[in-house]
Amino acid sequence: MKEVRVLEIKQSVFADNDMQADKLRQELKEKGVFLLNLMSSPGSGKTTTLMRTIDALKGKIKIGVMEADIDSDVDAKTIALSGAKVIQLHTGGMCHLDAEMTRQGLEGLDTKDVELAILENVGNLVCPAEFDTGASKNAMILSVPEGDDKPLKYPLMFSICDVVLINKIDVMPYFDFDMDKCREYIHMRNPKAKIIPICAKTGEGIEEWTKWLSDEVVNWKEA
Repeated sequence: MKEVRVLEIKQSVFADNDMQADKLRQELKEKGVFLLNLMSSPGSGKTTTLMRTIDALKGKIKIGVMEADIDSDVDAKTIALSGAKVIQLHTGGMCHLDAEMTRQGLEGLDTKDVELAILENVGNLVCPAEFDTGASKNAMILSVPEGDDKPLKYPLMFSICDVVLINKIDVMPYFDFDMDKCREYIHMRNPKAKIIPICAKTGEGIEEWTKWLSDEVVNWKEA
């Protein structure tokens, strides 16, 4: 039987994206724009957390938001209520954003009056973790109802994130969620990850989160 030719393209695709991401990161650095890549499962509370974040930083940092989704503009309309600059990105069925797609989003957003650009990535814990978007920092949200074992099941996502927000801590009494175990599992994947328990609904923990974020924006500009 004739051998079938197999072409390994995954490495080259990722290598090209990594080069584009590094280039975008440097360009944003020169412009003084900090890009935060925010990831999570659907329903973890990304948009609610963003609304809290924008409200806490209003008047302190100029924020622009890119809402990425397969379809609809529901989240963008919600963010628009905050008064922040916002654009909706449709991925055409793709479950992630890469560096070039992020660049297109930033051009559409127009960052000339933006200090902090936030990309709310497509909601899942697999594909978004595989592609470097050119972000200054990666953040993710893990909600209590998802369970404390998610770092064991989705190692790459937790390994690439600089900060993990554990959201919906107000419902911990109703779920079998062990905060200590969750911290342990996260640090198994990423010993340097900053872990901040929050409740986007009540605002608990938001001050610590926005303090971390604002400090990172300042450090990014000064470095």
